[in-house]
This record gives sequence, structure tokens and C-alpha cells, in this order.
Amino acid sequence: MAFIKRNANGSRRSPFAAVLVIAAGLALTGGGYAATTAAVASTQPVSAAASAAQTEEGRKLFLANCASCHGKAAEGSTVAPSLIGVGAASVDFQVGTGRMPGQSSGPQLEKKPVQFTEEQTAALAAYVASLAPGPATPTEAMVATNGDSTRGGELFRINCAMCHNAVGAGGALTQGKFAPALKGVTEKHIYEAMVTGPQNMPVFNDANLTPQDKKDIITYLKFVESNPSAGGYELANLGPVVEGLFTWIFILGFIIAITIWLGAKSN
Repeated sequence: MAFIKRNANGSRRSPFAAVLVIAAGLALTGGGYAATTAAVASTQPVSAAASAAQTEEGRKLFLANCASCHGKAAEGSTVAPSLIGVGAASVDFQVGTGRMPGQSSGPQLEKKPVQFTEEQTAALAAYVASLAPGPATPTEAMVATNGDSTRGGELFRINCAMCHNAVGAGGALTQGKFAPALKGVTEKHIYEAMVTGPQNMPVFNDANLTPQDKKDIITYLKFVESNPSAGGYELANLGPVVEGLFTWIFILGFIIAITIWLGAKSN
């Protein structure tokens, strides 16, 4: 005969009551966590689901071209970083711009002719993305140049101009490094650079710059690229220091030379 405990008021309390309460609590907690996780995941940019065949093709390409430096499992080595968790966006940027595979050591990797087709690059990105979660390649809607170029220019000057110049003309950094010019860079690669922070560039995640902020910046850069300077020839957009130096050396020098020549002629 089972023993049934009684409460202080004399009512019966089943020995299974505590088990039912704990089970209900676990169910509610787990359900709430799952719902929250799904809601957060739905706000993140996701690439098209990679097929098993594409991922396998990427693995073969990785072993043939990348494993000698990054390790057979992308765990990294003394000469190359780990790729676990870098996401598809990082691979698409580095390989899609020709910076990878790297051919020589130096202060930073430079752009070279792209060595892989778009399909091969996508396969490599799919394989690395399958190793661990990371930033995905952006969708076409995320990089469309229909944002606010005025607001994008303000954001670019606040966050990027100290290295890339106010109009993306690039600039020199320390120890032989440099911020590349952004003219001719595709919208997708600009977005991927912001979310992955290649080499000397900081990472601008959605907490720093929202997806709309990134779209506005891309819109501004493409506006500057496609519209000539309203003030005339801009000397490659190198800024007021270079323009001032040009004025002092060439224009004022020419005026002085003409003055000397006229003075000598009159004598």
C-alpha cells in the first residue's frame, strides 16, 4: 500500500506532485528558450542552404588548396589562423577578391587575380560555414544601393574615413599597412568586409552598424564612385593636404616663375 502524505490542512499530496512540477518547469523553460532562439535566428542574415554535394566539393578544394596552411580541419597553424567560426562571408571575401590563397608574406595580403570560379568560391564558403556558425554572405536585398546616401556618408566619415579617406580613396597605415581604395569593390565584398573585419579592419557587427546602416554606407560609396566631383578635378580624392601641397608647389611655383621671367624680360 502506497503512503500518501497529507498537508497541514489535511488534504492529500501525491508523491508524484514534485515530479510533475519539475517536469512542467523544464518544459516551459525549454520551450521558452527554443522560441527565443528561433526568433533571434530569424533576424540573422542567412545564405541559401548549402547542399551536401556543395559542402563536399568545398572540402576537397580546401584540402587541395588551403589545408597546407590552415590545417586539414581548418584548425589553423603557426602560419595561418583557424577558420572555425569565421563563416561563409569571410571566405567569400578573401577568396572572391583574390587575397586568398596567399602567395607571399608581408604586412598584409593584397588583391590578386581571383584563382577560383564563383561556384568554387561558394563551395569553399559552404564547407567552412559547415564547421561552425559564423557571418553568412549577404543577400541581394542587404547590399542593394537604395539606401540613404546622405546618412551613409555621415556614417562612413564617422567610422571609416580615418583609414579609407572621406570618399573611400584609401590611405596609408603604420608598419607598411594600408587601407585599400574602395572604388570598384563590389557591394557584397564591402558588406562582408564590415562584418568580418579582414586583416587590420575592425569588425562592425549589427550592434555597431545595423544592416540598414551598412546599406546606407554602400549606397554612399557607390554614389561617390558614379558621380564626378562637383568642384572639378579632385586629385584622386587624396584630401586637402595633397591639394594644398599641389597648390603651393605647382601653381604658386608657376606664378613665381612667370614673375621672375617678366622681371628679367623688362630689364
